[in-house]
Amino acid sequence: MENITEFHFNLSVYVNIGFYRYPAFALGFLLFAIIVCANLLIILVISRERTLHEPMYVFVAFLSVNSLYGSAGFFPRFLMDLLSDTHLISRPACFTQMYIIYTYASYEMTILSIMAYDRYVAVCDPLHYHSKMTPKTVSKLAAFAWICPAISVGLCLYLTIRLPLCGSKVQKLYCAIWNVAKLSCETTFINNVVGLFVTIISVFLPLLYVLYTYFRIILVCRRSSSDFKRKVFQSCFPHTILFVNYSVHVFCDITLSRLNIENLNPFFAVILSLEFVMIPPILNPLIYGLKLPEIRRYIWKLLCLTSP
Repeated sequence: MENITEFHFNLSVYVNIGFYRYPAFALGFLLFAIIVCANLLIILVISRERTLHEPMYVFVAFLSVNSLYGSAGFFPRFLMDLLSDTHLISRPACFTQMYIIYTYASYEMTILSIMAYDRYVAVCDPLHYHSKMTPKTVSKLAAFAWICPAISVGLCLYLTIRLPLCGSKVQKLYCAIWNVAKLSCETTFINNVVGLFVTIISVFLPLLYVLYTYFRIILVCRRSSSDFKRKVFQSCFPHTILFVNYSVHVFCDITLSRLNIENLNPFFAVILSLEFVMIPPILNPLIYGLKLPEIRRYIWKLLCLTSP
């Protein structure tokens, strides 16, 4: 195939839905507004209340910051495309969106992993919790959570940018690394190897670590009182829901990127693409805002309501 210098990509999954684009836009904008308000509320509550300046709540605030970051990289362009007849995106804008969405995904996984470590120390070694989870330790964990994904995704993005392309149709609602790499005129062997390595580091290792921490937590709970089990369940249940939910979305997105979307039901492909960037940002503040009584109490207080 002839090498083509592409200045724009065409997000080819979008279809003409006629008048329904306006209700879809209104629904998407409403969801974006809810995500922004809910996550800002969580961040504001945790930053204002000194009693919430503990590692667990700091990590919850990190999740909300990351939700805002990922949503800002997806929703403005998505809403614009809903009202547009053409779905062209410039090369710099495509790679910028690609970097934001993939770092958002990696940040989410690393933050959930260090939250699992925090719960593991709190349950399995409670007497040494404050000596282990010091501000210095939290700072190191935060640096790990933000810096490592930025570097690994940057490497994958660099390898994608340097590929000569022979097409412009990206089979996705947003720019994705593998969907652009599939347009290459040359072999993508190096991209595949590096991408597989980064996926293992960013997805599978955190998954195995979280499973290990919860296995140890379950062992401790088996030998503990019912009151202790209730407290552990109360603090770990939100994290468990979010991690399982996010892992499912990540695996669906990875699978979707490797499949030929033209062979799938278009509606099914769109749903799988959207859930990855829409559900976690709205689920995070809802789960933690409703399930953790400390955060819930201060939310009511901030909104000048009386706690029931």
